Amino acid sequence: MRRVLWAMAVAVGVSSVVAPFGLPASAAVTGRVTGQGQATAGPAPHAGESIPTYDVVLRIRSDGVVRVRETITYDFQGRKEHGIVRRVPYRIDNRLYGIRNVRTSSSTGAPARAEASRMLHEVRIRVGGRHRMVSGRQAYVIEYDVTGAMTPLPGRVEFRWDAIGTGWDVPIGEVSVRVELPGPAPLKVTCRAGAAGHGGYTRCGGRREDGPSAIDFTQSGLRPHESVLIRAVLPQGAVQAPPPRYARPHFDASWPGRLLLAAGVVAALAVASAGRTVRASRLPARWTGMFLAVTGALAVGVDIADDVLAHDMWAVSIGDPALAGLGALGAGAALLITIRRRRTAERETVEDQRA
Repeated sequence: MRRVLWAMAVAVGVSSVVAPFGLPASAAVTGRVTGQGQATAGPAPHAGESIPTYDVVLRIRSDGVVRVRETITYDFQGRKEHGIVRRVPYRIDNRLYGIRNVRTSSSTGAPARAEASRMLHEVRIRVGGRHRMVSGRQAYVIEYDVTGAMTPLPGRVEFRWDAIGTGWDVPIGEVSVRVELPGPAPLKVTCRAGAAGHGGYTRCGGRREDGPSAIDFTQSGLRPHESVLIRAVLPQGAVQAPPPRYARPHFDASWPGRLLLAAGVVAALAVASAGRTVRASRLPARWTGMFLAVTGALAVGVDIADDVLAHDMWAVSIGDPALAGLGALGAGAALLITIRRRRTAERETVEDQRA
C-alpha cells in the first residue's frame, strides 16, 4: 500500500511543480474529577489532598497478559468531587499496549461507575458518579488487562511497567506492589521509584519474596508525578507472549517527501505571483487545479487512514505520501483561488468599462 502511495506521491509532486507553468499534468491523571466532571489537568489540587495508600497487584499470566488490580485510597480533604481519573498509557514512544476489560468498584460505598476513553497516548479511566459527589477518604478499585507488555529476548522474556503512572498531582503516602509470576522462579525482579527530574530513580524501600512466584515491594513518601517502575526478567518459555506491537513515528517522512512538499509550496507561490499579472485565460486550466487538489487530498487521507485502521486515530503518522499530497493540495488550491480571483477582477473591469 505504501509503495503505491509513494509512486502516486511522486507523480503528484512532479505535477505540482510543472502545472503552474502550463505543462500538462500527465508530465508530472491521573487526578481528580472536579465538580464539573472534568479531570484536573491545569489547576492544582486542593491543599492537603493526597493518596494515603496505593496497592497494586501485577499478575503475569502464562499467555503474556498482565492482570492489574489497583486499590487507591484517595483523601479529598473535605472537598466534594465526583471521583478520580486514572490515566494508563497505551503508547510509550512508538510501542503500543492494549488496555482491556476495565472494571471498577469501591469498598467505601463511593460511586464507582467506570468510563474509559482514549485521549492522546493514554486510556483515561474515570471512576465515580455524574450525579453524586463524595468527600473525605474514599477507596477505589480499578482492574484491567494489559497486553503487549512482554518483550521476548534471546534466552529470556522481560516485563516493564510503571505501577502507578506519572500523572498523579498529589503526594502518595505508601505504595505496595505485588508481582505474581507464572511457572518457574524469575531470573530477576526489580523495583525503582522516583522521577527523572526529582533526583533520579532509587531502589524501592522494601522487598519480600512470598515463595518462588510472588514478590512484594513497598515504597513510601512519593511526591507528585513520581513513578514506581517494575522490571521482571523471566526464563525463556515462562510465558507465551506475542511480539510487541509498534506504531510508526508521528513524523515518518524522509527528504524526498520534504522536497515534494517544498516544491508544492514553491508552485503555490509561483501561481499566486503569476496570477497578479497574467490573464485568467492564460493561467493553467481549472481542471489542473482540481486534479492537484483532489489527488493531494486523497494522498493525505489514505496515508492517515492506513494508520488509523491498523491501530487508532492517535497512532497517526505523517509520511512521504502525506507531505507530497499537502504540496499538491496547496498548489492546486492556490491555482483554483488565483483563477477565480483573476476572472472576478477581469469581469469587474469589463463592467466598469461598460459603465
